[in-house]
Parts: sequence; structure tokens; C-alpha cells
Amino acid sequence: MKKAIYPGSFDPITLGHMDLIQRAASLVSELTVLISVSSQKQSLFTPEERVTLIKKSLPKTMNLQVHFHQGLTTDFMKSHNIQVLVRGLRQVEDFEYEKSMAQYNSTLLDSAETLLLYANPSLSFISSRGVKEVARHAKSADELKAFVSEPVAMALLNKMKETK
Repeated sequence: MKKAIYPGSFDPITLGHMDLIQRAASLVSELTVLISVSSQKQSLFTPEERVTLIKKSLPKTMNLQVHFHQGLTTDFMKSHNIQVLVRGLRQVEDFEYEKSMAQYNSTLLDSAETLLLYANPSLSFISSRGVKEVARHAKSADELKAFVSEPVAMALLNKMKETK
């Protein structure tokens, strides 16, 4: 079996991300969740906090590695001998973007293959941006449990209190 990578910002990780991670992990020998760090993006959580939240949210996924990286995903793939990129499709609009990214990635790394997984329909509306908006107004972790794991819900509430 092959090693695969699932890159993203995961700020924060949602139930939709977790579903894709668990499904992808069942298809490969090792799955690396790669937190992409960009100086162009203002993130709520630090890369280290996101690593911790992902690990706390998926403690039973044994073949899971979590790292963060600034730079091209294909550079990380080369240095870790990974050939497969996992990406999720939530909406029709995602397809064109993912097709373009797959072409960039295969140009940068000949051995790169992109595996597209459809989002679970019951989770396909969830986005990190939407979750952060709900969290800004949430009074308890229960209001977030339809979107994120318990550890993430608590971290979001704490982070929102800090920024008020």
C-alpha cells in the first residue's frame, strides 16, 4: 500500500475533515495530514495548536501522521516519499480548483497522483470559516458539536474568549 497526504489549513479541523481523514486512512498504509502554513493567511490557531487538535480529535487512527509545513506540498511529498494526494470535494465548484491543483502537483512531481473523495453529504456544508463564525457567537460547546469534535469545540470557545 502507498503513503498519502491530505494537505489543508485545518483552522480548525471539522467533522468533515475528520470523516475524510478516517476514510482516506483506511485506503492507505500511512496518511499524513499536512497543515499548510501560509504567511498570507491569518489563522486562528497556531500550527502547533492545530497539530494537537487533530491528534486529540482522531486518537484511534493508528496510521496517521500530523505535520505542518510552509512551502509547496510537493516538496514535502518528495522529502517523505509520498506519491498520493488526498483531496475532498464538497461542492461542484471544488472540482475545477482541485483539477487545476492536481495538474500543478503532477507537473511539480511526476509521481504525484490525486485521489478525490466526495464529502459525506451530511457534512458537506461544514467549513472552517463557517465554524469560526458560529463559535464567535456560541455560548457552549454543545452549540458546536454538530461541526467539530469536543476538543476543538472547547479550544474554539477558549480562543474566542481571548479575542474578545
